[in-house]
Amino acid sequence: MQTATLNARPRTERGKNAARKIRQTGRVPAVLYGHGEQPRELSVDAHELEKLLAVINAENTLIDLAIEGGETTRALIREVQTHPYRPDIFHLDLFHVHAGEKIHLKVPVRLTGNPVGVRISGGVLDQVIYDLDVECLPGDIPDAVEVDVSGLDIGESVRVQDVSVPRVKVLHDPELPVASVVQPTLEAPPETPETHGGPGNVIEPELIRGSRGPVADASEQD
Repeated sequence: MQTATLNARPRTERGKNAARKIRQTGRVPAVLYGHGEQPRELSVDAHELEKLLAVINAENTLIDLAIEGGETTRALIREVQTHPYRPDIFHLDLFHVHAGEKIHLKVPVRLTGNPVGVRISGGVLDQVIYDLDVECLPGDIPDAVEVDVSGLDIGESVRVQDVSVPRVKVLHDPELPVASVVQPTLEAPPETPETHGGPGNVIEPELIRGSRGPVADASEQD
């Protein structure tokens, strides 16, 4: 389970104008919410947040949120809103995590092993699911779900029902494939002139420009 620390300050002003002023000071508006709790308006340092997001998996990392003048609480990042065409972060949504409360989140899938169908039969490994939706207690959040694919031959798959993670419930459809080994895709042979012919692959005579008329049929030339 990954953990990280992020500092925050309470804020009282709300609305677009207030948010714009906060961003002009180098901070990002944020909100902390949870089941049955009143949302708390906060702000975080933009540079500190950017550095944090560069080194963690935001979807499954528990954040120790240190609120200025108050307590440190556990939270998960639920949404990072960014500018449409600039890397600026506009808003941060945080979910307050309670120790005894199960939470839903996404965990990355990490494939391990070299499939026999790739190693011996020349197949191609196709990863279908890159993140699994799971439910677990905060203390049981895995950094990743490791799936061993070394035994897969061509035409075989590892399905969600084959994935087991201690103290974690996987919420995907059990029949969905996580990864498969498939036949390599063969490139189509290059087209030859015959493939563009008419019935029976007969090539129509070319039209060429004659000396006495605008166009002459090549089949009538001497």
